[in-house]
Amino acid sequence: MNRRKAGFGWLSQAISGILLVLLLGVHWIAQHYLAAGGLRTYAEVVSYLENPLVLVLEATFLAVITIHALLGVRAVLLDLGPGERWIRLMDAGLILTGIGTVLYGLNLLRLILVQ
Repeated sequence: MNRRKAGFGWLSQAISGILLVLLLGVHWIAQHYLAAGGLRTYAEVVSYLENPLVLVLEATFLAVITIHALLGVRAVLLDLGPGERWIRLMDAGLILTGIGTVLYGLNLLRLILVQ
């Protein structure tokens, strides 16, 4: 793997980490400090998610968590020293896993909102 590609992976991991901290902070405050009693009930979560801005923030949080986690898994797997063919297969598998994870999470959000 060339240095440029490795640098992009590192930078992506760092940026997603920063975004993760920010989004986690917003999520934590909204779910645990602004909620009466420290935790929202299911009905309160549904009501909370009906706000379009909140829905976008939570969906973005899901995507950033997934990206950050899979970049971390990729970095660990790259430390094992696979060949270029395995790296391409691994990248494809991680991308498909990420897409599947985000789509699954978005579908759960949709199911919560249509009840």
